Amino acid sequence: MARSAPNPCLIFAALALLLLPTHRVHAKKHHPGHASPSPTPSPTPELAPGEIPLAAGGAVVIDEISGEPLYEKNPEQEFFPASTTKILTALIIIETGDLEHQVTVEPEDTHVEPSSLDLKPGEKYTRIQLLYGMMLKSANDVAQALARDNAGSIEAFSEKMNLRARELGALSSHFENPHGLHKPDHFTTPRDLSLIARTAMQQPLFRKIVSTVNYEWIGGAGPVWLQNHNKLLTRFPGCTGLKTGYTVPAQQVLVSSALRDGREVISVVMHTDHPGIWEDSKTLLTYGFSHLPTFP
Repeated sequence: MARSAPNPCLIFAALALLLLPTHRVHAKKHHPGHASPSPTPSPTPELAPGEIPLAAGGAVVIDEISGEPLYEKNPEQEFFPASTTKILTALIIIETGDLEHQVTVEPEDTHVEPSSLDLKPGEKYTRIQLLYGMMLKSANDVAQALARDNAGSIEAFSEKMNLRARELGALSSHFENPHGLHKPDHFTTPRDLSLIARTAMQQPLFRKIVSTVNYEWIGGAGPVWLQNHNKLLTRFPGCTGLKTGYTVPAQQVLVSSALRDGREVISVVMHTDHPGIWEDSKTLLTYGFSHLPTFP
């Protein structure tokens, strides 16, 4: 049988393939600092028996009637209170009385930042007006004016704060100003702060102020509506108050209270993050209600 001659085109194609450079496939190297395509989530820390998940460095929830703790996390650890300091400031002002007394703003009151109601020297406000401005707006210039007018100086008012704190059993705290702007020696603990808040909530005016969502502030520039910084007033059923706080060293701080079926609990979260200020507090308040002691 005659064999056909090889096709010249096929021979040429085969030679061309042999002469092509060899390519190798290299696996992509993972460089530190570059996100991997499928990151492995970090494991959630396991909770000890009876522990509840909280972002806060320290926390407590107490029974308002007895003051007894229902749950605690680092209750005696020192933290910076930020503007929750104003709870004690308001308590002292209310306990002093004469709440229709006119406070005249001094130049030194207007130099406090960053949160303020832009007070001007010579303006006059009643103590009640200033209490609303301090607790809803968290105005530091207002806290300064109230404290200076009450005691003559910030140093003298701080002495009053420390004395009242000791009277309440808050023995691990030290206060150096009425507003909570950061100072290394201005600190409290979750437990101490809950004791101060519990006493403050026994004052009807304090309770009324911290449960107010909006307040019409009549200042030198005209009326303006102040909105309470405590979002739990509209986000947690039964919330009755209290006070937020934030500085960079303190991080987020919140004291909150709620009433359900005639029983009230007060929670404190310190050194938490922005979601935690609300979620931690909701968790603690809910836990508190479910662990209140029953009375015969």
